[in-house]
Amino acid sequence: QVQLVESGGGLVQAGGSLRLSCAASIRAFNNYNMGWFRQAPGKEREFVAALNWNGGDTDYADSVKGRFTISRDNAKNTVYLQMNNLKPEDTAVYYCASVRATSYRLTGREFEFWGQGTQVTVSS
Repeated sequence: QVQLVESGGGLVQAGGSLRLSCAASIRAFNNYNMGWFRQAPGKEREFVAALNWNGGDTDYADSVKGRFTISRDNAKNTVYLQMNNLKPEDTAVYYCASVRATSYRLTGREFEFWGQGTQVTVSS
């Protein structure tokens, strides 16, 4: 059973920063690729960032490149999303996701397990 619990969301002014955390109840966490997605009101869920099982390969949506950083601590079964220079258009519910790794590098943006989400609101 895979459980993912996000935390760290909140209200921040434009230009500010937040760090999201996702605690994973996964046996052999270091066998899983991890990702972050978001869904704004009235929009479809979209990919934000992904990180391979050992942290050596990353993938970012163009809209967050240079502002967001995904990282993981395999000793703590936790993945992070550091979000800097936040913009009002970053407002969304942010979801953590995981999928068992099948190779060293990331192989796409498809994920199997999902958390419940944490709200991020950026005011202008």
